[in-house]
Amino acid sequence: MDSPTRQPQNQNQAHPHAPPATAGEMVVCGDDALALRLAAELHGLYRQRVTLLTPDASLAPEPGPGTPRVLEHETPDRATLRAAGVERADALALMYEDDETNIRGAMAARRLNPRLRLVIRLYNRKLGQYLAELLDQAAQVAGVDRAAAESLTTVLSDADTAAPALAATAAAGTSKIVQADGLLLRAAERPPPRPGESAEPGLCTLALLSSTTTDPAGAEGTDASGAQGPRLLPDDEEVAGAAGRGSLVLETISPSGPTGTPRRISAAALPVGELFSRRVRWSLAGFALAVTALAVAAWITQDAHPLHAAYITLLDLFAINEPAVDASTDRQLLQLLAGLAGLLLLPVMVAAVLEALGSFRSATALRRPPRGLDDHVVLLGLGKVGTRVLARLRELGIPVVCVEDDPDARGIALARSLRVPVVLGDVTQEGVLEAARIHRAHALLALTSSDTTNLEAALCARGLSPRLRVALRLYDDEFATAVYRTLRAAHPDALTRSRSVTSLAAPAFAGAMMGRQILGAIPVERRVLVFAVFDVGELPGFEGRTIQEATRPGTWRVLALDTAAPDDRRPDLSAGHHHDDGTAHTSGLLFDLHPGYVLRHDDRMVLATTRQGLADLLSTRAGR
Repeated sequence: MDSPTRQPQNQNQAHPHAPPATAGEMVVCGDDALALRLAAELHGLYRQRVTLLTPDASLAPEPGPGTPRVLEHETPDRATLRAAGVERADALALMYEDDETNIRGAMAARRLNPRLRLVIRLYNRKLGQYLAELLDQAAQVAGVDRAAAESLTTVLSDADTAAPALAATAAAGTSKIVQADGLLLRAAERPPPRPGESAEPGLCTLALLSSTTTDPAGAEGTDASGAQGPRLLPDDEEVAGAAGRGSLVLETISPSGPTGTPRRISAAALPVGELFSRRVRWSLAGFALAVTALAVAAWITQDAHPLHAAYITLLDLFAINEPAVDASTDRQLLQLLAGLAGLLLLPVMVAAVLEALGSFRSATALRRPPRGLDDHVVLLGLGKVGTRVLARLRELGIPVVCVEDDPDARGIALARSLRVPVVLGDVTQEGVLEAARIHRAHALLALTSSDTTNLEAALCARGLSPRLRVALRLYDDEFATAVYRTLRAAHPDALTRSRSVTSLAAPAFAGAMMGRQILGAIPVERRVLVFAVFDVGELPGFEGRTIQEATRPGTWRVLALDTAAPDDRRPDLSAGHHHDDGTAHTSGLLFDLHPGYVLRHDDRMVLATTRQGLADLLSTRAGR
């Protein structure tokens, strides 16, 4: 039976000026910090009308003209969703930690509004794929055309969405990344070039900065004064004349190396050189030559067929032939030599079998860090977040050493299949980080579920390697900011990042709520750049114009064109580097664009835009 929806009382009473649930509103349902962060991002970044449904309204911010509308509820049943305006809303996000609650809410919402855009939080990828297909089919049965129905359901995991940013922090020292058609686009901060030096090249300059990251009193990427303010999406003339100002430059991080999918033990995974030692291989090669020589001698001396001579030699070698008592002297001598070779072959065969068994056993066991390993990433914690980050790091070809105290953790099987070294032990105990070669590592990613464990590991690693790049996973955003500022002040020459999965995952969920045209957002001091995908035919005024004419400095800029054929294009450019079947995907994005290229109706563009520019583009598309 559907339970009634009750409004929050007292200080959580909905504000009288809060916007009602109307067409175009976003509805967010959830019971943790990720739902609150998503509602705030949709309302503050994308300027959307948002209704937040949560079991405990006291956790939500105090209502006011600048906050989302809040409803208190127990479960997302039909009555609750109807009261929130799902029947008239554009999108619904189901963000509960319980997968079953999200699935039930999604099915109820699809019945209420077949055209509703659904964003569902699930960790199980395969279940999420089946659920998305089922909900899309339900929309088609309700009368939605096939092309539109295939883009109405998006299933995401907070671990999957946070993993690229955490992996990029280890690989490039920043979480300011956007995933586009299998590529990682990184926004790298560049200091002002020294006199006589030229700026390092990049795909393009996204912004001219007014801040410095070395100020411990400010937030990351923001100084205390904010003088001049950042200049977003400047043209080439502004970049050339901006002497003495840092810049934010777009770069690509191309995935390479082994994939993140588990693999079976095969001949490719275990070549002969790993199955048998060099001594065994040389011994077997010597016996092969000896047997060949004996067979050739038998062929010559006995005038027999070569195959028959080889057969007789093998029978003598394994001592299963009759004694050559009445044969010629040459035949007797060859039989004695073959029997002696067979006696010597027996211990070599036993050694080869034992070595092969040992190799197979070590292949299915956890590897230890090799002695010569250096410039690697030490990954603490192989839970659901750590597992996704491990797969992402291996996609990028980055060497990893994992540390985990639970031998039955979720990511142990993946580490074993990828042959990644693992140190089993409590990271807070002495000698565990040393066993992971932390003093020779490139970066530390502390991703356990305990904030205190992550902080203790980071401080211990700082003592062992003061210049080590450190990234922490912390649950609370305010605590993460305080830790970041303190560590940056104590170690100004080392790169430190403190991240919460909530803050890293919320942009991906918000982009899915806005539709698949939103790839992500990157903060630039106190402002935001949004990366979006549009078809030229969707935007009036773009078709027939050149790249230079279509670009509006300070508002939006055309970054790339999708060169894939329209039928071969990915419907969602924010998807990963691999297809659903595990095969690698080749990006069709072209970034080196000639400013005189004329945009055509079928072209698909990747744009960097401000929030106001995105609102203008969405309004012009809706007005067609």
